Amino acid sequence: MTDIKSMTLEELTAWLKDQGEPAFRAKQIFHWLYRGVSSFDEMTDLSKALREKLDSLAFLTPPQVARKQVSRLDGTIKYLWELSDGNCVESVLMRYQHGNTVCISCQVGCRMGCAFCASTLAGKVRDLTPAEMIDQVLFTQLDSGAPISNIVLMGIGEPLDNFETVMRFLTLVNHPEGLNIGMRHISLSTCGLTEQIDKLAQYGLQLTLSVSLHAPDDETRSRIMPVNRSVGVEKLMDTCRRYFQTTGRRISYEYAMIDGVNDSDRQADLLAGLLKGMPGHVNLIPLNDVEESPLKPSRRVAAFQKRLERHGVTVTVRRRLGSDIDASCGQLRRKAMRETEPRRERTGGDSRETGRKEDEQP
Repeated sequence: MTDIKSMTLEELTAWLKDQGEPAFRAKQIFHWLYRGVSSFDEMTDLSKALREKLDSLAFLTPPQVARKQVSRLDGTIKYLWELSDGNCVESVLMRYQHGNTVCISCQVGCRMGCAFCASTLAGKVRDLTPAEMIDQVLFTQLDSGAPISNIVLMGIGEPLDNFETVMRFLTLVNHPEGLNIGMRHISLSTCGLTEQIDKLAQYGLQLTLSVSLHAPDDETRSRIMPVNRSVGVEKLMDTCRRYFQTTGRRISYEYAMIDGVNDSDRQADLLAGLLKGMPGHVNLIPLNDVEESPLKPSRRVAAFQKRLERHGVTVTVRRRLGSDIDASCGQLRRKAMRETEPRRERTGGDSRETGRKEDEQP
């Protein structure tokens, strides 16, 4: 069976030709896929025979809304999507003056092990498919009625750990016959997989790369981000310089402010030193409490910001959205998992089989 929605229009055209169908059918089917149909029967301008043929050869994987939380404070919507195999991922719709942004997931769970993130607590279950990533954008738009103009790959999972899928997703979401969302309206966040950053640079995409830095020194960063033990801050920053030199695109450095861990004046000075002479900006993130983590939000965000600004660093503080609806990364999935743990223990089921139970702040 063929995952038809993960195909490009060109691949779909060739596939249909192999099935003895005319090329013009591909654009018809492609348009239906990006209207959010859940079955081939909904493609009403196709013959019944073709719809039945598609149903026998291909499949669709529309997600179901397992949970939905709407913020009373700012209208942010948090979705917990149940996938076709029962696993769950999260998306967040955020409303800004410049348009609506959706933060999407790229994996079920995450293996990166960052100490401040709820997404990684149960580990990685599997990668998402391009179709499953597209559907988070499409079905968020359809369910909310809010047209999506911007995408952030900053939800559950590490995008560059699912590299080929993410590259295909970017091709699909950018297609003028599909959602037609431009690269300049897409941000991709990574914890710092240096080889993959170098690989991404060769594509020359006009997206915004966000590097989750979170500490300016190896001792601190290795403690809260295991990926640093094999990479190191110096190597990561060298990679970021190469990325800028290759693409001409400045990088956004994400920095979650953690009380007593990475928020000292000395660390602000070290951070400013790392960025000296390199275009980019720092996005300070007030940490969200994760129940299973001992890490707490910093009380020095404003002081840290002023210290960086005195060094000439461009710095912003991320606006907190959806704070009343578990809108930070992985929290809603973790809540669902905790609620179903007693049933899993009674039935002896594996978490990957009982799904809807597993799984940034955007």
